Formats: sequence, structure tokens, C-alpha cells
Amino acid sequence: MLPIAVDALGGDKAPAEILDGAKQAAALGIPVLLVGPGDLGTRFDIGNLPLHVATEFIDMNEDPASSVRTKKDSTLVQSAELVREGKASAMISAGNTGATMASALLRMGRIKGVKRPAIATPIPVPGSTHTVLLDAGANAEVEAEWLTQFAIMGSVYSRVRFGIDKPRVGLLSIGEEPGKGDTLRKESFKLLSACSDINFIGNVEGRDIMT
Repeated sequence: MLPIAVDALGGDKAPAEILDGAKQAAALGIPVLLVGPGDLGTRFDIGNLPLHVATEFIDMNEDPASSVRTKKDSTLVQSAELVREGKASAMISAGNTGATMASALLRMGRIKGVKRPAIATPIPVPGSTHTVLLDAGANAEVEAEWLTQFAIMGSVYSRVRFGIDKPRVGLLSIGEEPGKGDTLRKESFKLLSACSDINFIGNVEGRDIMT
């Protein structure tokens, strides 16, 4: 099994908290490949985890696109590069969100046919299955076609990650009735209703996220 590339320097409390989580994952049998500076193992306890050396770091306040292009040996970009080269199955970073998205796009690309990426956020619901919210911040503006693709990707993620046979897909709007919402939501409602790849249940309101 290919390891998961972990950006050891990404996050507000990195690398200590990141390393702690990586070691816990490894103890559960999940293969982990740390990506960080060459002296990481001398400054911190990394246990028996392997280390891919990266000499640069992208700060939280740096511009995502330019930092990814100029800091090619950063922990974040190198994590994405390992996936692209087939040396890792996935990458994890708690660092600069925009740079994480940019590095994934520039190094790994999108699934064929997918117009825009989306950030999926699983929300634990007491006594029920997780609610997966997307997009949760990758796009400032969206189109109806993109929302439909997000719905398909979110549905697949829910099936694979949480074992839900037919995940219910709702369109977050200002009311449950089909005619509610702005032009974007009305157009999205039509496309989602016609999409046979998902179990679309119609419009939902904010209160429904936790049900």
C-alpha cells in the first residue's frame, strides 16, 4: 500500500501536533511518509516514520499561486509531487489552504471532466451519519454545473468514506420549496433534479445540516 504524504510543517501547531497525528495513524497500520526538513528527526521524535526531505516552507500568509510556483521544494508542493509521481496515494496538509489547493491542481490536476475543485468538510452528526458539506471554501464564485459536479463528488465520497449506500444530496438554500433561492440555486435545482447519479432530495436549509 502506498503511503500518505504528510506535510510536517503545515498547521498552526506544526510540526509537533502533525507528528503526533502521523504516529497515531502509523500505529493503526496506515502507512505515512513525512515531508519536511532534513533535520526534522533530530529536532523532534518522528519514531520510525520515513522522511522525504523538502527544504522550503509556505507560510499561511503567502499568496497561494505564486508561492506554489516559486517554492517548488516546499513541504506542501513536494507532498503533491509525491502523489503525482505515484510514490504516495494521497497528501495531507493543515497549512495554507489556498496553496494546498493550488499545489494539488498544478501537480495532480483534476479528474477528467471536472470543471472546478471543491473542499469537502465532513460534519459529525450525533446519532446519525456524517453530513458532507461542499464546497467549503475552494471557490469564491460558482456555477450551476459546478455545483452539480460537487454533488456527484460528495455523493461518491460519502459512499466510499462512510459506507452510505445512497447518500441524500440537498441544495443549501433559503427555503425547502423548489422555487426558493437566487438564480444560481434555481438553475442548480433543475440540473440536480435531472442528475441520475445522485439521490437528490431538493432544497435544504441550514438547520438540516445537522440532521
